[in-house]
Amino acid sequence: MNRINSQQLSERYELSSFANASVFGALPPSAIRWLLDNGIIRELKQGEQLFSPGEPGNSFHVILAGSVDYYKFHNGRFAYIRKFNSGEQIGFVSMIALHDRVGRAEACEESITLEIDSDVYHDFHISHPLEFGILMMNLAREMARTLRNTNNILVEKT
Repeated sequence: MNRINSQQLSERYELSSFANASVFGALPPSAIRWLLDNGIIRELKQGEQLFSPGEPGNSFHVILAGSVDYYKFHNGRFAYIRKFNSGEQIGFVSMIALHDRVGRAEACEESITLEIDSDVYHDFHISHPLEFGILMMNLAREMARTLRNTNNILVEKT
């Protein structure tokens, strides 16, 4: 895993390419730039782990490019849950629920992620209160979609 800064990222990607991400929907470019400047940007090779069970869940990751597979750990074994694609986030539930990671996230191809930890999240709330509300709505909407998809799977299994 390799860390890069927002300047290195902008040499490869236009800022406008991240505006279509569901997490960043309706955020102005200045707010997206602030998150990129203050978060941690990582490049992952295929198979590299973003996080593992038991690690602190004090952050979430926005997938800027590529995709990440998630495997839930329960009762001593892993089960594949789903693929998180560019524009989506992974880990927000752990951060909001204040619990450690309960699964493994690994890049299924070369990927770039933005980690937003609880300190950056708090600072964004203070420095960009209106945009923070938009970010919260985007994150809540994504959680609701995931919950609905999970419920649909349960209905199909019965």
